[in-house]
Amino acid sequence: MNLKEITKRILYAGVNDRSTQLFEGLWPLPYGVSYNSYIVKGGAKTALIDTVELGHSREFFNSLKRHAGIETIDYLVINHMEPDHSGAIPTLLTLCPEIKIVGNSKTIQMVKGFYHIEDPSVFLEVKDGDTLDLGDVSLKFFLTPMVHWPETMMTYCPEERTIFSGDAFGTFGALNGGLTDDEMDCAIYIEEMYRYYSNIVGKYGTFVCKALDKITDLDIDYVCSTHGPVWHSRIPEVKDIVKRLATYTPEPGVTIVYGSMYGNTADVADLFACELNKLGIRNIKVHNATVENLSQIISDAFRYEGLIVGAPTYSNEVFPPVQAFLNAIRIREIKNKVAAAFGNHGWAPLATKAIAASLQDLGLEFAGSVAMKQSMCEQTAAEVAEVAAKVASMLKYR
Repeated sequence: MNLKEITKRILYAGVNDRSTQLFEGLWPLPYGVSYNSYIVKGGAKTALIDTVELGHSREFFNSLKRHAGIETIDYLVINHMEPDHSGAIPTLLTLCPEIKIVGNSKTIQMVKGFYHIEDPSVFLEVKDGDTLDLGDVSLKFFLTPMVHWPETMMTYCPEERTIFSGDAFGTFGALNGGLTDDEMDCAIYIEEMYRYYSNIVGKYGTFVCKALDKITDLDIDYVCSTHGPVWHSRIPEVKDIVKRLATYTPEPGVTIVYGSMYGNTADVADLFACELNKLGIRNIKVHNATVENLSQIISDAFRYEGLIVGAPTYSNEVFPPVQAFLNAIRIREIKNKVAAAFGNHGWAPLATKAIAASLQDLGLEFAGSVAMKQSMCEQTAAEVAEVAAKVASMLKYR
């Protein structure tokens, strides 16, 4: 994507990646992803905000050379050091040997560690609340550690009422011609924001809330994230989404996650969905962990209030795909859920007990469990109906 104007003094300089299949080697990218970089042109100095992933830097540098005059860039502000945003730093320094790298102390340590840039004269260290004057426009820095690395910060341009938010407010999805949210249909990006947050940032809700508090009183017309659209007309909506996710405030709905070897455990999952539907629950997401990618399963489990998990016993353990899901929600410290467990066993109900223990260890409101021996029978069906009714009665969001 060529440079595009956001305001008279701010340009977009990012690139689209439609070839990488797995973000961080883990998360599918069905719609691609953008690596967003920005230029702030002051009367005296010019700052580049973040770079891009190394493998997609050719287009980035070509755009800077053709449209921005790369030799005019005085500062590189680093909001986040993850390599998808910092990979082009060594090349940039080769092309602009006089440039100053602006970052906090942890950022500078990481630049040295990742890219072996040691010359102290290259760096300009900033602290929380510091300001950099570019001449008729300025940048103010807000340290936001653990959103979602320890060095992360946000950069605010008060004259243009624009915040460069790092990975906060980010989303999967390449930009298809448009740049700001009012230039495109954002349905995909809004949906992908849930998956992005739950997959990438989910564990760090407390730190996200602290970051949101820091910027709550700023006058903001544009939110320039490192991934996805530039938010403008939909800022209140995306702030609300991130706030709800960071505070683990669920939406109405129930997520059912199961694994099944021969279809018997799947029968229980389907019956749970039918019973919940009879009770008036309309937003029900059923995921087969054996064949579906963990990414979307985590997203729905993070997003919705009810969570029902089931698996067969496998070598005296929980069936591995479901165990992987349980590990994922434990890492993300999921909370504020109504939960239930179910399982299938040939002779010992070990999986049901282990799943129930995992959900209760997270402090979730536990509605009960169903341990089916071998295959569906009238007793199992009655137990499913009973636990489903208990789940429905405990939901606060219908």
